[in-house]
This record gives sequence, structure tokens and C-alpha cells, in this order.
Amino acid sequence: MEIMQELPGLTGGAPVHRIDGPSLCDLLAISPAMLTELKNRGIAVHLSKNSYDLAATVRAYVQHLRGTASGRGGEEHVLTLTGERARLSRAQAEAVEMKNAVARAELVPAADVERAWGDVLRQVRARILAVPSRLRQSLTLAPADVELIDRELRAALMELGHADD
Repeated sequence: MEIMQELPGLTGGAPVHRIDGPSLCDLLAISPAMLTELKNRGIAVHLSKNSYDLAATVRAYVQHLRGTASGRGGEEHVLTLTGERARLSRAQAEAVEMKNAVARAELVPAADVERAWGDVLRQVRARILAVPSRLRQSLTLAPADVELIDRELRAALMELGHADD
């Protein structure tokens, strides 16, 4: 790794420590593609061809990493990662809540509910269809009257059966 120090310029500024790209990649443990990205984003301070300001780049990179680690980086990938973590956390919490609700018998499978309601409705239908026969036995009705009651009850059941149409 080669680091060159330039003497302060005529302006009296601090000396600049130059480092080449491969050495900077090695020092920061990043790939050349990442160095290019950092340069494009203004984090890596590029001086000239294959030459970077070591101190300014390290300061900017550390500030960038701190911002990223705290979620304040303002970076798209930080926001995406934070959002994804929050979404995963919500999904996991919902899964635990559902398991607890099932354990407390507050939730039941839809197929079980459908089967139970189907049984109840079949019993209601059977009892309604039995009304004309029971009326014929307990009342003195003409067969035509019993037939009329039977037709009306069946028509009502058919309407209820096709209420969604």
C-alpha cells in the first residue's frame, strides 16, 4: 500500500495524503466497483487519475457507514432494507397473533365453518319442507291447501338459495 503525502500548497492548507485506487479498496475492504460508486456519490474524494484523498475519503466513508448503520443515511437501500425489516417484523407478529388466536379457539378453519353452516342450513330446509306434512296431520286441510303451502315454502327456499344471483 502506497500513501504519498503532498506538501501544503501556497494557500497554506494541510498536506494531502494521496492513495491509489487498489490500495484504497484494500484499506476499506471494498471492490473496485464499490469504489467507483462511492466516487460517483461524492463519498470517495477523487483527486486525479487513480488518486484519492485518503483522509477526506476515510472521513466521508466513516460518516456514510455511521448514517447507514443508524438508518439515517438517506440511502435508497437503507430505506428499502429498513422497510423490508419492518414488513417482515409485522408479518411475523401477525403469524404469532394468528397462532395464539387459533390456540384460544378464536379462529377456526373456514372449511370447518362452511361445513357446520351447511349442516345447520340443511336441517332448517328439512324442517321447513316437513311443515306441510305436519299441518296435514294436525289440521283438517284440503289436499289443495297443503299443496299450495308446500309450493310456497319451496319457492321461498329457492329464492333464498339464489339470493346471490
